[in-house]
Amino acid sequence: MERRTFIGRSLAGGALLGGGINITPTSALAKPNRKAVLTQENGKYDVLLKGGHVIDPANNINKKNMDVAIADGKIAAVGRKIPVSDSKKTVDVSGLYVSPGFLDNHVHAFYTDTARPYSWIKADDLCIPYGVTTALDVGSSGAYTFEEFKKLIDNTRMKLLVLLNISPTGMDEGEQNPSTFNIGAMVECAKKYPDIIVGFKTAHYWAGQPYDNVHTPWASVDAVVEGGRRADLPVMFDFHPRPASGGYPVRSYREFILKKARPGDIHTHCYAQHIPALTPEGKANPDVFKAKERGFLFDIGHGGGSF
Repeated sequence: MERRTFIGRSLAGGALLGGGINITPTSALAKPNRKAVLTQENGKYDVLLKGGHVIDPANNINKKNMDVAIADGKIAAVGRKIPVSDSKKTVDVSGLYVSPGFLDNHVHAFYTDTARPYSWIKADDLCIPYGVTTALDVGSSGAYTFEEFKKLIDNTRMKLLVLLNISPTGMDEGEQNPSTFNIGAMVECAKKYPDIIVGFKTAHYWAGQPYDNVHTPWASVDAVVEGGRRADLPVMFDFHPRPASGGYPVRSYREFILKKARPGDIHTHCYAQHIPALTPEGKANPDVFKAKERGFLFDIGHGGGSF
């Protein structure tokens, strides 16, 4: 799958299958007192998950009392009444949901980056117990700090993908300073690690301070879009509209989602209080539907915390 389509497919499709991932959830939400695991010496399957409610969006499955058979770390069969005799281990999962691994498309997992004034998460600790096997780190690192982040990624059990920050030093004060943006370094880093870096991000840019010759209204948006164009990758924006001021033009939400951003690009924190998702009359902003029609994507961000 091309990287420009990966994020869009993930946002639209929900859960993704992590073939070959061997992860045992330890969530406190998991139902206790399951029936004993049945084991035998022979069988063409390694594990049989018996009697669960299977949700598999990729194959349009949402059914109760289904079985899932696993062989060599991959899904080998899905159906009803797969014989217990066919599997070396059978686990009763009746009353539980069975799903491909979920994808969380908005995390900050660069927890070894202690120089930043933010608190990152440990992806393995927070994601795996809740069935999230793949996560997208959105802008914690930049072109100059990604190599350090990669050391952490290489030792993470789950799969971590990355959007590089337009600030070469990552999510920090550099996001506010267009004179530090290094589009060439960002694109080069993405091309060096195409299996990990799937796009770029800009955030928090110049929400209220006066504009000047360096801090112009669209500097961050234009820079990250140019990087996406050069690398043929999608980009994510944490955007803040502003009225015209100091002789500089308005930075409008309409121009952002209908002209500046491209199909396949993403607006995150799209329900934040400074975003005109509603008209003054309390109706849904029609520009949002126009943007969706042209292929622009919207991301809540951090669940309830982003409302």
